[in-house]
Amino acid sequence: MSYKKFIPCICLYKGNAVKGLRDHTIVDTNPAALAKFYSDNNADGLIIYDMSEGDAEHEEALDIIKAVCNETEIPVTGAGNVKRMEDVKKLLYAGCKKAALNYSKPGNIEITEEVSLKFGSDKIVACVSEADTITCNEALLEAYVSEIILIRETELKAAIAVSKFPMIASIPEVSLDKLLELLSKDNISGISGHAINQNARELLAIKSLCQSNNIPVNTFDSAVGWEEFKLNADGHVTVVVQDYKTDEVLMVAYMNEEAYHMTLKTGKMTYYSRSRQELWVKGETSGHYQYVKSLMADCDMDTILAKVSQIGPACHTGSHSCFFNKIMTREYEESNPLKVFERVFDVIKDRKVHPKEGSYTNYLFEKGIDKILKKLGEEATEIVIAAKNPNANEVKYEISDFLYHMMVLMAEKNISWEEITTELAQR
Repeated sequence: MSYKKFIPCICLYKGNAVKGLRDHTIVDTNPAALAKFYSDNNADGLIIYDMSEGDAEHEEALDIIKAVCNETEIPVTGAGNVKRMEDVKKLLYAGCKKAALNYSKPGNIEITEEVSLKFGSDKIVACVSEADTITCNEALLEAYVSEIILIRETELKAAIAVSKFPMIASIPEVSLDKLLELLSKDNISGISGHAINQNARELLAIKSLCQSNNIPVNTFDSAVGWEEFKLNADGHVTVVVQDYKTDEVLMVAYMNEEAYHMTLKTGKMTYYSRSRQELWVKGETSGHYQYVKSLMADCDMDTILAKVSQIGPACHTGSHSCFFNKIMTREYEESNPLKVFERVFDVIKDRKVHPKEGSYTNYLFEKGIDKILKKLGEEATEIVIAAKNPNANEVKYEISDFLYHMMVLMAEKNISWEEITTELAQR
């Protein structure tokens, strides 16, 4: 099913979020925090317009866009300051799920095919301000663009009449009746602009209104009714909560029927407190919310496994997980690849802060970046040479050496494994 989307926008100018493309009144001095606010309030995506002037300001804007993409868990579309393929690449590498081409600039139209073939049409959208632009470029849009962002309200009626393609309508203000009328159009895939920005706190209510008018929207609909669970003697279901990124078990809590439906409605984990005998939204007082990624029932239908995005620590003690009291342990060798990388990387980072006499790692840090790069190049060459040997073990040893030196470089440049894995996942 294709859902109708509600997509706030951030106009980025001189490091601040401003009111509009032409109105530079500052709305927020922290665009990443504003993006997180939209994400936390049930927005389906975000459009960020880079309005920077000059190369230096543009590079600063890209850093802010990267911070926005890291802070929010909704897909971000980057727009503005696109002149060539390299600019599209920078937006996508900053973490944007899509990059927008400004179709009021002929140069952007000319590179459509090139960037679409390079990155995929699903990564490319077109910002259009005239309905005629859609009809004049119909074949190009159909072949190489996934969506249109219509940025001029006065062209809305004409664009709806001529467009065969899904469009995000960017509008300043709109009544609820007009909103429902727009979203009922087959070629309107969503709403953006000030109309969504100013109503960000009400998106949950607006989505409920859309549902009651048979307009499909993205909500947390359940495939399992409460009556299908096997409840304990108190009428509750046990919930095991897990970090969706690391699979670390964070806590165990309980839900009654009201907490279950509230979790589905808001997307925030809500539980039933047996001691206080009341509902509680995790993080409501501490700010340490848990945003739902998935809910799974076990084979007996008496336990829910919740994968969540955890903000801050899960435990009231301040620990990330409630499970930290050691009962017993038997020596074992960690084989989870990411945990192994993290453990080795932690040692390397510690050597940088707390040098140890005779440490090869400290020798590399003392010699500096040129020595680190020289060793990295040597190890890469060793992999190539080893790969010509029929014995795969030699390749394994050389790759391990290369990865170690690569982690020294990461520590030198203050790059984390999470940044690397996030970058790979986005590709």
